[in-house]
Amino acid sequence: MSDRDHFLEKLRASVESGTFVKLTLSQPTEAAGALRNLYVRIVELREGRQVSCVWRYATRDVTKNFSTDEALETIGKVLGHELERAHLFTTTGDWQWRIGGALKASRPAFTQLPPPAHDREKPRAISLQSGFLRALGVTNADGKPRPGKADKLRQIERFTELLGHLVDDSPLRDRRAVRVVDMGAGKGYLTFATFDCFRARGVSADVTGIELRADLVELGNRVAKEVGFDGLRFVQGAIGEVAADACDVLIALHACDTATDDALHEGIRADASLIVAAPCCHKEIRPQMQPPPVLRDVLKHGILLEREAEIVTDAIRALLLEIHGYKASVFEFISPEHTGKNLMIAAQRRAYPLDPAPMRERLRALLDFHQIREQRLAKNLGEL
Repeated sequence: MSDRDHFLEKLRASVESGTFVKLTLSQPTEAAGALRNLYVRIVELREGRQVSCVWRYATRDVTKNFSTDEALETIGKVLGHELERAHLFTTTGDWQWRIGGALKASRPAFTQLPPPAHDREKPRAISLQSGFLRALGVTNADGKPRPGKADKLRQIERFTELLGHLVDDSPLRDRRAVRVVDMGAGKGYLTFATFDCFRARGVSADVTGIELRADLVELGNRVAKEVGFDGLRFVQGAIGEVAADACDVLIALHACDTATDDALHEGIRADASLIVAAPCCHKEIRPQMQPPPVLRDVLKHGILLEREAEIVTDAIRALLLEIHGYKASVFEFISPEHTGKNLMIAAQRRAYPLDPAPMRERLRALLDFHQIREQRLAKNLGEL
């Protein structure tokens, strides 16, 4: 019996014996597409107990409930094909398996079963009663958004939801302490939300917000002190001038033009396990782009050339992250009706980096096709 089959037998035995706590499948393969991970637990339904499987994608969750046999068959199709790593938690012992590795046993992280549940209220990544939301003028004393702040509150909530998913799919998923650097923190809405998100997960977070404007640095530090966020501080400085040494998470949200490239470079240089960026304004590549003949009738229109430049810029950034050992994705993290700056680049460091040579060839072909001679992140990384 292979180690994979042995793991599945351990899973079946734990469910049938009543010692099963939960199962996590992670580390997507190329066949996974947008799938990030799969979570499995026991739920109580009117017809009896079933196995609940939650497929987590970058922008949505899909939940399905199965009988034991159906669940095991479904999990067997995913394990080793779409997701290459599995962690089984039981009250008698924990088991881990990944492609190319041996089955590993460890002491149980849980010695008591959680109560089976169904249709529980979805836990929030942050509390709407959190003091920082009131102090920054987002909500009132009742936790309701202030006039004109509903979109900002939705952006904060959506960001923290995604951050939780991204952490679960990164090398940080089992860490109890992390160091976070937010480059270009601004007023600190998402810096505070990041700290609160980790605190809600029971993780000790050391969060530093880097911001050029002294008045916003002063505001952030005052509010952090008022609401008791002892592990959060703001320092004055520009992106690219303040190093992000030894950070686990690098965040850069709405950093203008090549400041996003400087922040991504800092994250790569710091060997961050997770990099999250929401680019803002793309000015560097558009003047360089010379449309090939087949695209001239498309890109002769200014708005289409602008959008093409944005797409190409973020594609280059994602490819550079892949070249330097990350699994990168680009997606809308919130509806455009809430903010026009709604694209996100997320990158988790791979445990086993891919061969960069073919990706470097694709990067060169992409740059040559659009006649791009300068790109800040590529230059910072020595790729140009």
